[in-house]
Amino acid sequence: MTKNYSIEYHDEDTKLIIGNSVKILKNVPNETFDLIIADPPYFLSNNGFSNSGGKRVSVNKGDWDKNDNPEAFYTEFLIQANRVLKNNGTLWIFGTMHNIYLLGYLLQKNNWKILNNITWQKTNPAPNLSRRMFTHSTETILWVKKQEGRQKFNYDNLRELNDGKQMKDVWMTSTTSSLEKKFGKHPTQKPLALLKRIILASTSENDLILDPFLGSGTTAVAAKLLKRKLVGIDIESEYMTIAKARITNISQAYEGKIT
Repeated sequence: MTKNYSIEYHDEDTKLIIGNSVKILKNVPNETFDLIIADPPYFLSNNGFSNSGGKRVSVNKGDWDKNDNPEAFYTEFLIQANRVLKNNGTLWIFGTMHNIYLLGYLLQKNNWKILNNITWQKTNPAPNLSRRMFTHSTETILWVKKQEGRQKFNYDNLRELNDGKQMKDVWMTSTTSSLEKKFGKHPTQKPLALLKRIILASTSENDLILDPFLGSGTTAVAAKLLKRKLVGIDIESEYMTIAKARITNISQAYEGKIT
């Protein structure tokens, strides 16, 4: 078998791997992970324009965000994710209006059950340059389990964090702060507070987490801070370098506010 990956970083709790996640997962044993957190490419790199810091910028992020058949890509990933996830484990998967409906359809088609539809509301979204539609200020995170699984949910811990009230399915943060990007920038980096909440909600200490689209490593930082184990995979060595720097400088991690 030809080796199709390289290990960028490895300590007793964290392994960071450069390579194609779907191909790598095909060689992972069944029921390996307690939790999967996936922020797959949205495939929005279509030569259009967006807004960044009040400036008109290209939406093109790189070849990793281009695909002529997103349905086939997502389907192959979801099949492998279902296989390597433990029976009572769960998957959290990010999306926007551009891909979340396709993902929701494919999840239900491929032996997953949707538990929650989390709305991440950004308190400072970029304005809409076209002035022809409402400003996009949210992303969706689907929390799902296997059809016959029984999910872990740390209800009491989350209620305590929420001033004794049940936590709702709308979470508010700012967009990712520049303080979280001191080691380098990723175009779709998520706030640390968001990933910490996901991990706190659905794992225990020493559980094993998979992030198959690691990007700049926010899931790895959150897992390390919360004493979970993690395998992170990304196809871009540039972003893996950022993730490694964030892990090796964990004491400098910045966490913004989440409500």
